[in-house]
Amino acid sequence: MIDLGRYISAGDGVWWGQGGAEPEPLVNALLEQADRIGPVRAFCGLTWNERLSGDLPDSLPDSLTVLSYGGLGELRRLSRHGLLDVVPCHYSAIPRMFERGQLPSDVGLLQVSPPDADGLVSLGIGVEYVADALRHTPTLIGEINQRMPRTRGSAGLPLSAFAAMIETDRPLREAPARAPDAVDRVIADHVASLIEDGDTLQLGVGSLPSAVLESLAGHTDLGFHTGMITDGVTALVEKGVVTGARKEIDQGLVITGAALGSTSLYNRLGEFPVEFRPASYTHAPAVLSQLKSLVSINSAIEVDLLGQVGAELRRGVHIGAVGGQVDFSRAASLTGARSVIALRSESGGESTINPTLHGGVVTTARVDVDAVVTEHGVALLTGCTVAERARRLIAVAAPHHREGLERSLVDREVVS
Repeated sequence: MIDLGRYISAGDGVWWGQGGAEPEPLVNALLEQADRIGPVRAFCGLTWNERLSGDLPDSLPDSLTVLSYGGLGELRRLSRHGLLDVVPCHYSAIPRMFERGQLPSDVGLLQVSPPDADGLVSLGIGVEYVADALRHTPTLIGEINQRMPRTRGSAGLPLSAFAAMIETDRPLREAPARAPDAVDRVIADHVASLIEDGDTLQLGVGSLPSAVLESLAGHTDLGFHTGMITDGVTALVEKGVVTGARKEIDQGLVITGAALGSTSLYNRLGEFPVEFRPASYTHAPAVLSQLKSLVSINSAIEVDLLGQVGAELRRGVHIGAVGGQVDFSRAASLTGARSVIALRSESGGESTINPTLHGGVVTTARVDVDAVVTEHGVALLTGCTVAERARRLIAVAAPHHREGLERSLVDREVVS
């Protein structure tokens, strides 16, 4: 096992890549050695590493403080245990926060591909904030994984950039998958009806986004400029649905920062016109404003009757993030084609359309949302008055919650 104490000192700040690109052997080594090293602050994003769940005895050393931009994957459990420090921010702000030293950046842990003939390794399926952070990090420690694919779109790194490296040959983590159900498919069909041929899409991950991708099989010349891609995106490329032919920039290319999917997706990335770019490109306002055809499709925990979106907190626990939702929603609404929020009308028997946000935090402002979609239809909000927005949102709420929502409007009018 690598002795991280040679490279990490007490008081240092450490970051590592996320999702399938997380360098788990290095992260696990840090978890095992942190108490010996001393206090360490660590920043990470989405993780599927059970060692970071906080549920296992002594899984998180007392000397390690974990920061993230949200409660994604196993970090939700850390949040539930009060062991996660969330730095609320737009995803587009993360590169600048590393540049300014506002996020831990003394040491970076990253998983990379084997070197090519020129001795350069690729960041593989996780370019995103890693490519931006490493420019401001004096010490890099790498995991060369024989199964990490080389990807196009970002410059490789020489082996000399690393203070230390380990070599592995392990499968990349696959994204947990739940097949879309009937409700997901109804919502997806509503979303697909809002998308025109030739649009450029941003879409997240999960069963509902997967259903949306399946519902787009009849479209033509779609493009993608998004924070992450899944198996469903490359399936549409194979079918000829996604060509990127009408994109205003990066024509013919799928632009992403990360891949989150199956081993098949990871192994076949080289067959598709996919380029991986840093967050400073994929989420940059100056870049997104050039995509006049941009349609953002994002999920939420809840929406209030003003059209404000909550996508971060449920019962005081961080289960989501600001992430790229606002970056893409604002660009799609202001300079693109349309900003869409899609969600089920109920969760755990409770309405997701509420008089006010139960989580207490607004993720996306009402003016950045053009349409809210549930299984009960589409609420088009742009150009509507406050009262009309509320009526349209109530119309797509679960039927047995609508009367209560109507009463809340009356009570609000009486109070006013």
